[in-house]
Amino acid sequence: MQIVSLGEILWDVFPDGHEALGGATFNFAFHAARLGHDSCFVSAVGDDPRGHKALLQATRLGIDTDFIAKHAALETGTVAVTLDAERQPSFVLRRPAAYDQVTLTDAQIARIAALRPEWICFGTLTFVTAANRATLRRLLDACPGARRFYDINLRPDNWSEALVRELLPLAHAVKLNAPEHAALAPVLASLRPDVRVCVTLADRGCALDGVEVPGVKVKVADAVGAGDAFSAALLHGLAQGWDTQRIAGFANRVGALVVSRRGGTPFWSPEELVG
Repeated sequence: MQIVSLGEILWDVFPDGHEALGGATFNFAFHAARLGHDSCFVSAVGDDPRGHKALLQATRLGIDTDFIAKHAALETGTVAVTLDAERQPSFVLRRPAAYDQVTLTDAQIARIAALRPEWICFGTLTFVTAANRATLRRLLDACPGARRFYDINLRPDNWSEALVRELLPLAHAVKLNAPEHAALAPVLASLRPDVRVCVTLADRGCALDGVEVPGVKVKVADAVGAGDAFSAALLHGLAQGWDTQRIAGFANRVGALVVSRRGGTPFWSPEELVG
């Protein structure tokens, strides 16, 4: 299955100075590829050392970099990551960054449309800028047969209710966590009845279309990227046409596997989920 993901690529900077390539939509693209899908990622890095390193690392991770632009004026994105006592992350983003100006030429959009993507995936963070929202709409218009997956993924001071209200109607499936669900309750009430909605509930698992499915208990290394892996697995199950229990259970297991390992893009194999 061909999946197109548009959003941020950045470096997660941990308190010990360790830097790991990430960004919610980048992590999503990686995990979708681990599940066997053709994963096309659209973003931008700076024409700087971190940007050059990001492109090399993305290639090593199996991500096609053809649609990751180099921005001459803006730096590659970074985010300071801290982990609490339960290894849950919090993020402080440095903006503006290269991913704030994601551009696609008409020729590039035609190339992506020719791939006939079945799903186009996006979040909230990258689309704070009007220019990026315009790029997203151009891509959606060029791929009318693609379904749309919106991982809401709010970051403090980097979203607004008006922005979420603008993006929600574009989606056929939506994923968010419990605090986001509570904060956005009035907005979510306007969703079309056919939109699939999944709420993650931390170690309790998730609720897909109101059906709760228990999580998988593991020792947490850190939770960076676990939600993005969950999203990739959720989309995988939706695309397969599985029933609600099977989709949610599979997504819970993939999220648990990634949360048991450090970083947002640890290598893993679907064979590890057997049994």
